Amino acid sequence: MRTPHALLATTVTAAALAAAVVAPGPAAGAETVPPPGAYYVQSAVTGLNAADRTGAVEQHRPRGDEGRQQWNLRANGGTYLLENTDSPGTCLGRAADRARTVGCASQDAPWTISPAGADRFTLGVPGTDRRLTLAPRPSGAAYPAQLAVGTGADDLAAWYLTPVDPVTGPMPAPDRRTLDQVTFLTAHNAYANGVDGGFAPPFVNLFPNQSRGVERQLADGVRGFMMDVHQTPDGALLCHNSCTLVSRPVALWVGLQRMVDFLEAHPDQFVTVFLEDYVDPGVLRAELARVDGLSDVLYRPDRTGVREHGWPTLAELAAAGHRLLILTDRSRAADEAAGLTRDSFGVMYQREWTVENHWSMGSGVGTSDWSCYSRWYDAGTNVPLTRTEPGFRPLFVMNHFRDVPMASTAATDNAKLADRARRFCQPAARKKPNYLAVDRYDLGDPASAVAALNTYTYPITG
Repeated sequence: MRTPHALLATTVTAAALAAAVVAPGPAAGAETVPPPGAYYVQSAVTGLNAADRTGAVEQHRPRGDEGRQQWNLRANGGTYLLENTDSPGTCLGRAADRARTVGCASQDAPWTISPAGADRFTLGVPGTDRRLTLAPRPSGAAYPAQLAVGTGADDLAAWYLTPVDPVTGPMPAPDRRTLDQVTFLTAHNAYANGVDGGFAPPFVNLFPNQSRGVERQLADGVRGFMMDVHQTPDGALLCHNSCTLVSRPVALWVGLQRMVDFLEAHPDQFVTVFLEDYVDPGVLRAELARVDGLSDVLYRPDRTGVREHGWPTLAELAAAGHRLLILTDRSRAADEAAGLTRDSFGVMYQREWTVENHWSMGSGVGTSDWSCYSRWYDAGTNVPLTRTEPGFRPLFVMNHFRDVPMASTAATDNAKLADRARRFCQPAARKKPNYLAVDRYDLGDPASAVAALNTYTYPITG
């Protein structure tokens, strides 16, 4: 993808290029057991990883090479062993109806591995119909951490063997890159910049998420914009938590107009807006109607066969003029109950088109939590990062920021963005991030991480 500013120049370090090195891994859609190597044993239901926890094997949030979650797969006669990379001689095994780590020489260590369709496998106890499985989900709760061994439902016994170092491919030529192959620099709370207007009561204005206005963000190569929009007597305003006492508030339509004007001047560019949405659908529809030229550039994946045929190329989107995608975090069910769905006027429901990791890495200072797991996984929901459908891969939004946007912390975190994306979040989602969302994109050079990710493609899986 071409960009208009030097901030997105392709400056790929040796370490970044290492992310694209071809390494052993399963072929896409393979119907055989993957070759020997290091893997994550990842639930197809939750996207969480099998991890050794002092002998118990539990499903944990993906943590890359931390958390005792990597397993070396090797043949063992007609069966297979999965040896923990942190504890040589210790394998994923079982004790009665529970998964345990055991000595690799134990009779409880070998597994049969059988294809279960769509790049998934079952791990069976040799000579029986028992398999490694999630325990059933209790009503009103998340799936239990402890993994079981039994004859549970087929979906609960389906696992991805996700390679630690996957085979990757070269990025296609710019005119052949599909939307889901490209990574975009994304500004978290893009409106909270102190330049375009006020975004919060005065004491919160001390900690802006960004330091440059939306027009400058566009010029710098930002192509994803996360915005909180609240309903007030004056319409839909961009502000954080509450619009009370906000000085110089900015209306949503004003922010969108800046983007539409940019796209009209740059017909080869593509922009995505993510709305944290606290507005009634009728109010939102009226707000969008105020944006001149919006209908000329609005992208409607629901009307172009994306779910059946996959994402189009950026060149196709440019040729059709479809270059602004707007997503909302609201639920379709709530809008149906209210009698007006947002996609009826072109705002897509994010959970239908994307997956997204948890939004925070921790407080504004101190150590951070790099685990990468779905924002939409709890007692009431289950949208794993690994979600796919036949012919359709959701776009992956990777959040990389803290609770409070401290400038010094953001600079440090942004400098580590490529590393977290490659080692933690990419294997957690089994796909490359499409949106890297950060605070203070002007610090720590997150654009270099975007450039590195745009040098290769992650293997297409089921």
